[in-house]
Amino acid sequence: MNKFEFKNLVKNLEHSLKEKTLFKILRKEVEIGANGTQDYVVKKGINKNTIATTRQ
Repeated sequence: MNKFEFKNLVKNLEHSLKEKTLFKILRKEVEIGANGTQDYVVKKGINKNTIATTRQ
């Protein structure tokens, strides 16, 4: 491995490390159940005021 190849290898490693850290830092968390999508309460019928599930 000559100097040119080594410099390119180091440069690529630095770039990928910087890119990975930026993705890790700038990623935002998602709020679970943000608009009432997690626990839906049944409003009419026999099961009124119970939390609906997707189980069958």
